[in-house]
Amino acid sequence: MSDSRVPSPRRYLVCEPRHFAVRYAINPWMHPDRPVDVSLAQRQWRSLVAAYRDHGHTVENVKPVPGLPDMVFAANAAVVVEGRVFGSLFHAPERRPESAAYETWFKAEGYEVHHPESVCEGEGDLVPAGRWILAGTGFRTTREAHREVQEHFGVPVISLTLVDPYFYHLDTALFVLDDENVAYYPEAFSPGSREVLARLYPDAVLATREDAMAFGLNSVSDGRHVFISPGATALADRLADRGYVPVPVDLSEFHKAGGGIKCCTQEIRS
Repeated sequence: MSDSRVPSPRRYLVCEPRHFAVRYAINPWMHPDRPVDVSLAQRQWRSLVAAYRDHGHTVENVKPVPGLPDMVFAANAAVVVEGRVFGSLFHAPERRPESAAYETWFKAEGYEVHHPESVCEGEGDLVPAGRWILAGTGFRTTREAHREVQEHFGVPVISLTLVDPYFYHLDTALFVLDDENVAYYPEAFSPGSREVLARLYPDAVLATREDAMAFGLNSVSDGRHVFISPGATALADRLADRGYVPVPVDLSEFHKAGGGIKCCTQEIRS
């Protein structure tokens, strides 16, 4: 079955973790008293970039800024659909300067950037999924931002409520496999949102809490290859059974800040 899955080339934006650290706590994963091995983080990050390029994807780099330890989490900076960029307005004051740094990169590449009026954390909570955009709320991005996103892109937005603080962004609880299907952890969502997902994706790949806590849902798929945390073994097996090809990439050092593969990856959809 895996031969029937067709990958599509992607363009990803990343940021070197040169200044990565855990200096504050804005999610349950973050403990400033636990040291971060920056050298290890850099090696892990380079392995992710190499994996993308080895599988035919284009990787662009934005320059890291001193004093912004979470800037490595490029996904939170914006969401890009058909070449249109919807920027970010972070919930935590510590992260708000990241928006300007990424906006500088996008403008240098010739993009216009829409400034959100409501709290909105890019692809962390806004997941383009074929015909619509899945949008998370409950901890960071607001419902008002969901409406703003729909008006900006003219794409239907499906609001989903997150209820478990360990899965504070949608991209920690769900990822898109292709234009027709997703993988997700049901208990991260409110009962009504679980019903919505079951209606939209009756054949979705469901993850256990163990796989979700291993950042297995903070994954990136190109339609065939799934770049996934090596700790999410049961989920990787389920994906392989469905014809996808898991590509394990260890970003465990970034788990200390509540991030993983997808958090480090902004997809530029032209």
